[in-house]
Amino acid sequence: MRDTAILIFDDAEVLDFCDPFEVFSVTNELNNYELFNVYTVADRKRAIRAKNGLKVQPEYGFRSSPAPDILLIPGGSGTRKVMHDGRALSWIKTAAAGAELLLTVCTGSLVLAQTGLLDGLKATTHHEVIPLLKETAPDTEVLPEKRFIDNGSVIVSAGISAGIDMSLYVVARLHGEEVAKRTARYMEYSWENEKWD
Repeated sequence: MRDTAILIFDDAEVLDFCDPFEVFSVTNELNNYELFNVYTVADRKRAIRAKNGLKVQPEYGFRSSPAPDILLIPGGSGTRKVMHDGRALSWIKTAAAGAELLLTVCTGSLVLAQTGLLDGLKATTHHEVIPLLKETAPDTEVLPEKRFIDNGSVIVSAGISAGIDMSLYVVARLHGEEVAKRTARYMEYSWENEKWD
């Protein structure tokens, strides 16, 4: 059972955090609730307003959150504020230090770059903000053509729907391809090995 924390914040892109939440939660459901404990975390335990006005109540605030085995940072226009929020960056660094995997979707890579945790690695992000990622992460090799990139303990994906492919890849990496395929079938999601080779 891996504690899987999904960071949420105002103006987070809805599918950036909801898609991975669905992948990990469905995988858990299909496997006797034994693989992932998925939960949301925000700066405080108060409702956040995601992109286009969706209100979401996080399960934990920074102070009360369990230390995650997997930490996922979504994207969205709200990342620009998170990038300059010292408290959020400090929590991310602390959580990442003890985590097995650190994941980003879309412009979540900008937040990770701001912490220095992308230095020396390869990364991608939403196609419209590739120049900003290059500027924010000068010591990172930015690969715009990649849907997602596995750096070992740090896995980053491009925009929005790429988070589904990355999450299924993580399921396959941790629990085998058949477990990931079963999740994809349940979600009626067309998923082929070529997407993550």
